[in-house]
Amino acid sequence: MSESKSGSIKSTVAVSITNFLDSGSIVAGASGLTLWTKALGLSSFQVGLLGALSANAFGAAVGALFGGHLSDKYGRKVIYTYDMLVYMLGTLIVAFSFNFPMLLIGFLITGIAVGAGVPASWTYISETSQSTNRAKNIGISQFAWSLGPAIIFIVGTLLAPIGLIGNRIIFIFLTIIAFVGWRLQSKLHESQAWVDQKVHEKETGEKPHPYRDLFSNVVNLKTLAFLIGVYMFWNLVAGAMGFFMPYVYETAGGLTNMEANLLQAILWIFTALATYIGFARYGDRANHRIFFFVGAAMAVASWVVLTYAGMNWTSLWIFVTVWGISAGIGAQAWYALWATELFPTKYRAGSQGVMFFVVRLSAGIWSIVFPTILTSMGFKAAGTFMIALLVISLVIGTIWTPQTRGKTLDEITKERYGNTLDKDEVKATKSKVRATGTHLTGGAK
Repeated sequence: MSESKSGSIKSTVAVSITNFLDSGSIVAGASGLTLWTKALGLSSFQVGLLGALSANAFGAAVGALFGGHLSDKYGRKVIYTYDMLVYMLGTLIVAFSFNFPMLLIGFLITGIAVGAGVPASWTYISETSQSTNRAKNIGISQFAWSLGPAIIFIVGTLLAPIGLIGNRIIFIFLTIIAFVGWRLQSKLHESQAWVDQKVHEKETGEKPHPYRDLFSNVVNLKTLAFLIGVYMFWNLVAGAMGFFMPYVYETAGGLTNMEANLLQAILWIFTALATYIGFARYGDRANHRIFFFVGAAMAVASWVVLTYAGMNWTSLWIFVTVWGISAGIGAQAWYALWATELFPTKYRAGSQGVMFFVVRLSAGIWSIVFPTILTSMGFKAAGTFMIALLVISLVIGTIWTPQTRGKTLDEITKERYGNTLDKDEVKATKSKVRATGTHLTGGAK
């Protein structure tokens, strides 16, 4: 059930603001991390805790788990009605923080809002797209995700001379963007695919359980393992980079805060360009396995250079260029596409919530561990860990690439599940009959 092409693009742009704010909040914290550390006298553990409870990790993990389920139960639109309000609360608390607990609470609230919004946004985009432009629209959302850090790091560079006040201004800027996003998203229509699913449930008497249905099907379990494998191992690297890379540049590379932010801004510009010119333009047409492999291989190569060539300006420029391009056509974009394609409507957002929870939870643990590895074992050891994680993602994604190109969501569901979903619905309805003693009614067969 797809909207017109113009309607699809319009809703995609509105929803993509969520992705902009996701990555924007992560790097806003990252760009000012050393400033907050100096101003509040933070320990390395407190620095790690900020990363762990932010939009980069635990905060987003918790938000995704609840947000995905609520999106499946009450609709995609309910998330857009309230989520940005929570986000604005979090960013304002950060902007006006005067001690560590306040800063931590602000990061946590912002992270919860981010986590709740991401599964709904990717699901909505996929469900309102046509089979010939689904990757394009997901690519647009990923372009917004890439544009957030690029803009935030540029603004951070310009505001670097005024220190911590500049970082506070950045969080106020995110609050304003969130308000604009809330106004646009509150006007969106509900996903027709979700509406049709609810009509079907009413006719059959089916009441999907948020997790029992998801985990009781072997196809789902294999898909969960595949997508978590592709995304989690890549995100352990990308997540640490998103929050700690300026910190790494400054502590391990000796760069100033302005130089670190500028370098990250250039990296994200490459990512944004690669997302739009590469993934959005060719994701619906190119061979998915080859396309994924190229991006994943570039990610590995970039970290090999940075880790073993030394952190000099030559290796830094090679790194930001190669990683930047790889991130635009790599695991994040493919995960966003495949995660919305490979599950049926009734738990499409909920499944993403579960996976996002696992992925960001692991990132939270890694955020606590990474600074310790960096300070105690050195950058080369930390970089070697990063390379190993990227290789695992590359292998999983390349071997088990799903063949979904050019197919509608209904076609993909029927191809993957056959009649098993109908059988599951009948089984659930019969169980309800036995439990209540009522007669079997509705459309079940």
